[in-house]
Amino acid sequence: MELARPPGPFRAEFWRSPLRGPWLASFLGSLLLPMIVICAVTGFLSHAAYNPGLDGNATQRAGDGFDLYFFDWPTSPAWIYAVNQGLHVITGIVAIPLLFAKLWSAIPKLFEWPPVRSPAHALERLSLALLVGGSLFVFFTGILNVQLWYPFGFGFLPAHYYGAFIFLAALTLHVAIKLPVVRRSFGERGVVRPLRDDLEHTRPEAYDHEADSTAPEAPAAPTLSRRGLIATIGAGSLGLFIVSAGQAIGGPLRRLAVLAPRGGDIGGGPNAFPVNKSAATAKVTPALAGANWQLQLEGPSRASLFRFQLADMEQHTEDLPIACVEGWSTTQTWTGVRLRDLAKIVGAENATELVVESLQPTGAFRKAAFARNQLDDERSLLALRVNGEDLSLDHGFPARIIIPGAPGVHNTKWVSSMKWTS
Repeated sequence: MELARPPGPFRAEFWRSPLRGPWLASFLGSLLLPMIVICAVTGFLSHAAYNPGLDGNATQRAGDGFDLYFFDWPTSPAWIYAVNQGLHVITGIVAIPLLFAKLWSAIPKLFEWPPVRSPAHALERLSLALLVGGSLFVFFTGILNVQLWYPFGFGFLPAHYYGAFIFLAALTLHVAIKLPVVRRSFGERGVVRPLRDDLEHTRPEAYDHEADSTAPEAPAAPTLSRRGLIATIGAGSLGLFIVSAGQAIGGPLRRLAVLAPRGGDIGGGPNAFPVNKSAATAKVTPALAGANWQLQLEGPSRASLFRFQLADMEQHTEDLPIACVEGWSTTQTWTGVRLRDLAKIVGAENATELVVESLQPTGAFRKAAFARNQLDDERSLLALRVNGEDLSLDHGFPARIIIPGAPGVHNTKWVSSMKWTS
């Protein structure tokens, strides 16, 4: 006995937009898919950039037992993480209008009746539910992270990481199920032919009673052409690109990055560039970083160095970026002591891992671990100065790590100790 169809959105006549249909859903999905692929690949590469296989990075692992890493993150080119994370954040933000449009185009499928007709239909419904829920979760937790706002009561890193796997698995299943629909829609109507129709010539797609098509059974008169809809979505994506991409691209566009959480400068002079965490936020006081500060070095032997002793060592200067997970980056001129020169002091020339700890008393990123290739790069510095002047307290005084290609949070500020191991 067939269940009675509930009223409202479960009835085909509830959905009346003449623009909805298999072609529109297929076209929007085809635009969205490459952006999702770029966002996903760069997201997993960002995870790999933290070198989660190193013991010293244990607190930063997103997926213990399910980490995808099989190489040490490279140091060349120095801007590799800046480009990767810029692409990740920008594509994620720019895709939002497309994501909403795609969900709008397919929303009648969420209210099909009866809910399950066959095993194949149940699989399609499951993929759609996971796809909708997964996409909203992954995209919006990512955006909240970009804005440095964490209203949820769970850890962002593991939740976002595992959520991405669920979302991508659902997406893969959904694409496999819907590929015949895409081929048929494009074969019948063409890939872009419907975009040539103006409002006067906009016609609804045919409703399929057996398939509960997303096309309307009782379409209303069109108030917008499909071309106008795609143009509106494109304008929304372009607007989001303009107000967010400047934080990664830099130059004149940086002033337009009103959505960037760290879009402005801090103070003036050589230290006038963004910071994610100020000294006050990290609870690092001038007294902690003052004249009594000593850097503790540990390898086969141990040593302690005052800042003036570090300044008396051979200094090297490199132009290197800081690129943060939130998508912003900035390139500055850093001066300090090479990490490999510090390793020699404690006989750690052959070390395979370095763990650096900060003066800040708490926080998941108060320490970071680095792989052998990062230690051997001659551009890897314990920086004492930036742009010709001493670091400010907010930028890591008395000393901070600067390693080419590393995530910004791994360029540890207010360094208190360095331990090399093999």
